[in-house]
Amino acid sequence: MSPSPASQGAPLGDLQNAIDLALFGALGDLAMRKLFPALYHLDREGLMPESTRILGLARHEHDVAEFRQLVNSALQKRLKKDEQDKESLTRFLNRLDYLKLDFTSFEGFDAVRQWREGSPRPMVVYLSVGAKIYGDICRNLQASGSLDDATRVVVEKPIGFDLASSEEINDAIGDVFPESRIYRIDHYLGKETVQNLIALRFANPLFGTQWNQNHISHVEITVAEKVGIEGRWGYFDEAGQLRDMVQNHLLQLLCLIAMDPPSNLDADAIRDEKVKVLKALKPFTGEALGRDVVRGQYMAGTSDGQQVPGYLEEEGANTESQTETFVAMKTEVANWRWAGVPFYLRTGKRMPEKLSQIVIHFRQQPHYIFDPDQRGIAANKLIIRLQPEEGIALQVLTKDSGLDKGMRLRPGPLHLDFNNAFPKSRIPDAYERLLLEVMKGQQYLFVRRDEVEHAWRWCDQLIDGWNARETPPRRYPAGSWGPVASIAMITQDGRSWYEDY
Repeated sequence: MSPSPASQGAPLGDLQNAIDLALFGALGDLAMRKLFPALYHLDREGLMPESTRILGLARHEHDVAEFRQLVNSALQKRLKKDEQDKESLTRFLNRLDYLKLDFTSFEGFDAVRQWREGSPRPMVVYLSVGAKIYGDICRNLQASGSLDDATRVVVEKPIGFDLASSEEINDAIGDVFPESRIYRIDHYLGKETVQNLIALRFANPLFGTQWNQNHISHVEITVAEKVGIEGRWGYFDEAGQLRDMVQNHLLQLLCLIAMDPPSNLDADAIRDEKVKVLKALKPFTGEALGRDVVRGQYMAGTSDGQQVPGYLEEEGANTESQTETFVAMKTEVANWRWAGVPFYLRTGKRMPEKLSQIVIHFRQQPHYIFDPDQRGIAANKLIIRLQPEEGIALQVLTKDSGLDKGMRLRPGPLHLDFNNAFPKSRIPDAYERLLLEVMKGQQYLFVRRDEVEHAWRWCDQLIDGWNARETPPRRYPAGSWGPVASIAMITQDGRSWYEDY
């Protein structure tokens, strides 16, 4: 069905940042759960020029009215009551058109060209679909004459299954779009706290002068998921936790923590520094593979007081699967800034809570004059919380109050909780920021091709090592913090995971 011509007559308004957005996979979970709510918020907050149009593309037969109703229903589920108002909803829904399309067949793509015909706005192609058909869509758009020199393409990660498949997919996209118009999304980079990490590091001499191996003893990065695989068995069992989470999210966070100061905030200046970190990551070889890496798979257990099945008991499971649902590792960045500083990374499913945080452990004072029994707590920590509540806390030591306490020390946080610090400001979802930057044509929050490929290269050597050893993942009960071996891995260094925020 052809898109409605009604929006063709919409007033152009302010053309600055106005786009024609072609959203492939518009009926999918990501679009309904994240993208349409994010686009609605941009519209409601006056950040979407009135001439911007949105074309939803999917394989199912719907007319425009039916599609708008589907999006409206999704928004009603996702938006808070105070975020809904009739005027904003009506204005946003009126931007929407719909087109049924087989993405892998050239037939039908001419309708996209017709929808675009005569528009003065650049087109943004958002591929909310499997990476295997990125190339098909790009080639069909090009062959149909739907693209021009201003068209941008947004692609979701993970891109590929390994380095070879990633190169193949990136080559297919690159045959149609230059790197300057490819936007690879890692939604963690759009989070408010991640953006504040850049400001925290490079705008404050307090941290800028301390951010090296002379003052930091070690770094923890934890991304814990409370849920299991949520019906994604087919995808997840092929990927596993390392490919699904470490290759993109955790390595991106590590890069932002470890990178040297960029010369400016330009996209390539930041991404150049991240690539240097990825190149400096030590590979896992020999004994280090067994000593410094733990992979696990959850068994049946308890979550929120309810019994939950193990990974091999999930619906549709391959009961012989050796796929990991948990990874913990100790790695190092082999350069002058971080020589000798371990980075402990941990991510898993069916953890006790949903948690994404970075903990920077500073070194103790070289000369300690307080109670020897308290020496273990005598170190500052910077805790950067990404979810569920975003915030930053600096743990400092002060004297415990009371006449009978003497000079007993007491740890306590200097705490910035974004929800409490800015009670009248809604913290935008990561996709809102990322979509806004796409509209502006700014790439600094997006991942460059060489970043993706260096990350895959590092992960591939780890996977090859696992395959060569043929060691099955260690079991851990659902609702726990992973295999006991992951605790032993860090305690053998005289340290422990920081659980309590």
